Amino acid sequence: MKKYKRKVYLQDKPRKVAVEELLTHFRPRRETEWIDSNKALGRITAEPVFALNSMPHYHASAMDGIAVRAEDTFLAHEQNPIQLKRNEDFVYVDTGNIIPSPYNAVIMIENVDELSEDVVEIIEPASPWLHIRPIGEDIVQEEMLFSQGHKIRPVDIGVLLASQTTKIKVMRPPVVTIIPTGNELIAPSVGAEPGKLIEFNGSVIANYIYEWGGAPILHDIVKDQPEEIKQALLHAVETSDIVVINAGSSAGSKDYTVHLIKELGEVFTHGVATRPGKPVILGKIKDTIVVGIPGYPVSAYLSLEWFVRPLVCAYLGTTEPKRQTLRVKLGRRIVSTMGAEDFVRMTIGYVGGEYIANPLTRAAGVTMSLVKADGLLVVPSEQLGYEQGEYVEIELLRSEEEIKSAVVFNGSHDLTIDILSSYLRAQSNSAKIISSHVGSMAGIMAIRKGEAHMAGVHLLDPVTKQYNLSYVKKFLAEQEVVLYPFLRRKQGWLLPKGNPLDIENVSDIAEKGALFVNRQKGAGTRILFDLLLREHGIEPEQINGYDREMFSHLSVAAEVKGSPKAVGLGIYPAAKAMGLDFIAIADEEYDLLMTKSFFESDRGQQLVGIIQSKEFQARVEAIGGYSVVVNAEPRNLQ
Repeated sequence: MKKYKRKVYLQDKPRKVAVEELLTHFRPRRETEWIDSNKALGRITAEPVFALNSMPHYHASAMDGIAVRAEDTFLAHEQNPIQLKRNEDFVYVDTGNIIPSPYNAVIMIENVDELSEDVVEIIEPASPWLHIRPIGEDIVQEEMLFSQGHKIRPVDIGVLLASQTTKIKVMRPPVVTIIPTGNELIAPSVGAEPGKLIEFNGSVIANYIYEWGGAPILHDIVKDQPEEIKQALLHAVETSDIVVINAGSSAGSKDYTVHLIKELGEVFTHGVATRPGKPVILGKIKDTIVVGIPGYPVSAYLSLEWFVRPLVCAYLGTTEPKRQTLRVKLGRRIVSTMGAEDFVRMTIGYVGGEYIANPLTRAAGVTMSLVKADGLLVVPSEQLGYEQGEYVEIELLRSEEEIKSAVVFNGSHDLTIDILSSYLRAQSNSAKIISSHVGSMAGIMAIRKGEAHMAGVHLLDPVTKQYNLSYVKKFLAEQEVVLYPFLRRKQGWLLPKGNPLDIENVSDIAEKGALFVNRQKGAGTRILFDLLLREHGIEPEQINGYDREMFSHLSVAAEVKGSPKAVGLGIYPAAKAMGLDFIAIADEEYDLLMTKSFFESDRGQQLVGIIQSKEFQARVEAIGGYSVVVNAEPRNLQ
């Protein structure tokens, strides 16, 4: 087998330059096809479409009534009623009926006094062509209905059929073959085991292609073997208009894509100045464009949009869609590095009369960051970032209406917030809770800065041994807020099944060298753990893994599940969800901190109503380790 040297060097080509170069190399073999008009939804017209018939194709009555000669009615008046004889002076017509000659107007039946079967009386004149739809009022035979490059909509199908244009010529969708590569990949139907990853990028890419108007073909998984990848590429370029190969585009020891494309054809870009998505390969084999995109999901999907969507649109002769933008205020500082465009996934909330945006994780492998994102902040390559409080333009991934109706939640993570959101959504279709799991202290600060409607807090005061009250009084003394009792929940040690290290208390963690999985600074669980350390005279340096931070109870539980030597501090439902052992050490108060204006608003009272409903309480308490505070009243902050 031929040996390929690792290619470490990646270009920093500007993204827009790379796209322009790519399009100059794209010489597609465009094909067209005739299809039935009633099956043309979403298809792109290949040539102008002309009406084959007029609509209506005869003079048609626009009302139920009588057809008359307008000149016979000119003298009609309340003081001068005119009588008309059936089949001499008028005929009855219904909406859509043909208007027979010599009649040229229609009087609505409501304005007709029927004196007998054959005689009617009118007291108002009719003007010529009153209530008559002339030939071609809607569509005129031979007029152009749509230009070339028009995307057919449901209403367009109606126009086509109404004009008896039953077949149209459309662009054949470009065939795009997607080749997923990697020794570690397995199909979703196969049982996962350590070291194996579910291959889902291919299906996501295929559906993006379909949404953009292409015809995707998802190839079977190809192992990281040069000959297998080469054969897959050679077959794909013969049968496709565009080829997308996923993974193997970077500089790893088994990243063969760039070598193979160069060997079989030409590479004109390897690496673009973006974060994420840098290791992109753009080339061609036998005049077919091949796009190599990174394996990390976020990098893959963004690269697909940057480089494959323009090709699909160019093939179809359509304009690339642009997202709506929104001016927002940044809730946190955004740090970037000059020299590359930065694409930051953001959540957006409408708080206090303005839009507040906060960044989600910037890790390229976190698919949920795109699922949760409301928008994308594009930091230009010459920008070092933005300061907290600055106003920026964000590309929207959701509608402004959906963003505006959301409840912005910051603070400590709890599983019940997602349940609360689902109940809210069931009651109000467009409403939901968007949550940032940043810890209790950060939640208090978000309320203080007017960047959230609600925060989850469970902060134990080491002096008073009370939860939350002293912190709220200290940091929000000058603001009108409400501390609403929500949950009582059990905190304890999260342990691998069977508790192999026999951990019972914080001293055991230090003495037995357990690998501790901590929460981030400012989290209530972190404050509780630090209090336990002080009470037992243990320094943080004595805890193996003290500086390893997670941002949710479920993340801690997942880490503990992965190692027999691990231990974490968290809530019982997280242990239950991951099948861990749990040793309770404290019953804590988890409260909801809200601005007073939000608490008293219709949405705030709706949430309170959900919390106090028996259905919600039963759902939460069925999880285990929880009890909802019944008939809760806001705590006195004075």
